[in-house]
Amino acid sequence: MARRESRAQREWRPGQTAPPRSVKALFASTVLCLEGALLFFFALTAWGLNQNEWYAWWIFGGLCALAVICILACAVLHKPFGYRLGWALQVVMVLSFAGVALISDYGLGVMLALLPGAGFMACWWYAVTKGEQIDAEKMERYLAEEELDAA
Repeated sequence: MARRESRAQREWRPGQTAPPRSVKALFASTVLCLEGALLFFFALTAWGLNQNEWYAWWIFGGLCALAVICILACAVLHKPFGYRLGWALQVVMVLSFAGVALISDYGLGVMLALLPGAGFMACWWYAVTKGEQIDAEKMERYLAEEELDAA
């Protein structure tokens, strides 16, 4: 039985160097994974503060689902819609923090969760913009090195 090869394996030639990997995707996936952890711990906190209320399990389940979606979104960052999904997750995360604060009896304490939420939104913006800049610089250097090797 013949071994299946990927397109990259079929197109590889000896002495060929691999193009640089995306720093933007690395930065963005790091932010999304950390947001997933933040959402999980926020879900535990919100559930603990409201565990005697009828909506406590809904808060916990919804926030845990959002945490899983954040982590799974890392897999689609190389697709065209990946970063739009990331921006949508940023907005949903901050709105979910505000929503939990509104329905909770501990409104002010839970409202303080908006601070790390806003901080992560700023980290997402920085990861995307700075990642694009670094990727452009890396690609420029890679192409210059390829041109130098060819000469």
